[in-house]
Parts: sequence; C-alpha cells; structure tokens
Amino acid sequence: MSPDTGPLSTGSGPLGTGTSEFPARAPQRLRVSFEFSPPKTDVAERTLWETVTRLTPLQPTFFSVTYGAGGSTRQRTHETVARLKSETGIDAAAHLTCVGATQGEIDEVARAYWDAGIRHIVALRGDPPSGMGGKYSPHPGGYENAAALVAGLKKIGNFQISVAGYPEKHPDSPDAQADLENLKRKVDAGADRCITQFFFDADDFLRFRDRAAAAGVHVPIVPGIMPVSNFQGITKIAGLCGSKVPAWLAELFDGLDADVETRRMIAATVAGDLCRRLRDEGVDQFHFYTLNRADLTFAICHLLGVRPPRNGAPK
Repeated sequence: MSPDTGPLSTGSGPLGTGTSEFPARAPQRLRVSFEFSPPKTDVAERTLWETVTRLTPLQPTFFSVTYGAGGSTRQRTHETVARLKSETGIDAAAHLTCVGATQGEIDEVARAYWDAGIRHIVALRGDPPSGMGGKYSPHPGGYENAAALVAGLKKIGNFQISVAGYPEKHPDSPDAQADLENLKRKVDAGADRCITQFFFDADDFLRFRDRAAAAGVHVPIVPGIMPVSNFQGITKIAGLCGSKVPAWLAELFDGLDADVETRRMIAATVAGDLCRRLRDEGVDQFHFYTLNRADLTFAICHLLGVRPPRNGAPK
C-alpha cells in the first residue's frame, strides 16, 4: 500500500483499471464476527435487532457485545448476549472488564454467564470510568489487568476467551515491545484468540502478526475492521485509542461531510480493499466493529464473497 495514495491507487482493485480482485464468492471459507453495543433506548434497540436480522444470514462465527465503562452496561450486556444466542443460535460473547469491581463481583458476573450457557468472554482491562483517555488504576480488590482476568475466568469455567491486541500499541504501553509482552501474558494465562484494535494500514497488522508469532503468541490474531461511517467521529476515537488515520484516508473523505451516500461507497471500498489485502496475506478471519449498523458491514462482506447461503446450502 502506498503511504501517499492509499489502497485505491492500484490497478487491480474495484476502482482500478485491471480485473477486480473481489470474488463473486469467497474462494475459501472466510470467517467473520460482529461486535455490537447494548442499546440504551427503544429506538436503539429496534436498530440493533434490525442489524442482527440483516447480518445473521452471513453465518458469523460469533457476535460480541461490549461492556460500558465501569460496568455501566452490565445488565444490558447480559440481556443482549443471552437474547442473541437464544434467537439466532449463533455463539455470543460477552465483554467483561476489570474496571469498577472487585474480583468477587467480576467472578459473580462470569458465573452468571456460565449458568446462562454463555461460554465465550472477551476479557479486557477496560477503560476507566471517565472513558477513553482517562488514567487507569486497578480497582481496590479487583483484577489488576486483562491477564489476571483471563486467569481468573479460567478458574471459574473453561470459557473460550478472546483478548485485545494493538497493532499500533496500546496508548498506555511505553513501547511496542512492552505491549507485545502484555499480549503474551494474556495468552499464557489462557486466552484463545486475539482481536485487534482497528487500523487502516494493512502493513501495521501484518508486522504485528509476525512479531507476535516470533514472540511465541500462537493463537489466532483476528483483525478488527472499523468501517468509516463518520470520518470526524472515527478520527476522534482513533486519537484516543492510538490508531493512526493516514493522510490518504482524510483526503478521500475531504469535502464529503454532507454527502452521506458517497461517504458510504468510499467507506465500503476502503474497508473491502483492506480486507482483501489481508486475505491475500493469509488472513481468513475478520471481526467487524459494526456500531450497531448493518449496511456497511454487509457490503464489505459481500465484496469479500461472504454472503448468505443459496437455497440453504453452505457458502
């Protein structure tokens, strides 16, 4: 990928002059998963379930549901995860953090998930109650970090556990090596999968994957994909979580603040091209941060050849 012109500069992509590299259907089984947030209002709840209905036919490996700062959405997360699994039959993963609770309180939440038949947890340190960008400190009597949380969860039950990884390092890490060592501790504690923070440069992910393997991290590393539905909003989030926004991406969205349809077409193409590049490098799993909206994620999956089965047959 050219740092100057970005992913759309090649002649082989959908906007290039050569043959499109987007398949009619995925040549091999690409696995996808989708992240949602628990709804806060009746309108948001309707939107979420419309999104679930739209994405379920893509047969994702799992859905995941976020957990608000300081556990502020604990009950809504539980209800959403339980309903997802019950109504779709697809594995549903609950996010669980170390923030704002003692080990005993977090263990109680985990046991409630186990008793409800939820066997997949996304174990995170979590953001401080003040939100992203605030200073984190362990809760008195709580789990110190995500590695400790993973170890604690494994004592409760044989959960499948996903953890976070950071191709451009976590903002609180002093350097990339310390960040990688933290990921290794989470995996050594029992994590089964790493889902990355979103990024826009495929090379950042590929370098991270290679460095992780060299450090002895031998679990799947799944790229987190964030479709750019609102460029200004993504820029703000990226600044807080340590993801860089390339100049070429800003240029693509320049002047489109009032042009929703063009933004959406560009967003789908950019993310689709990123996923295609990763697929060509051997990546066969993608985790989408949907923001509870289906259209962009569905379009990107379609570009990758991940589509609903025909006549009930597997893809």
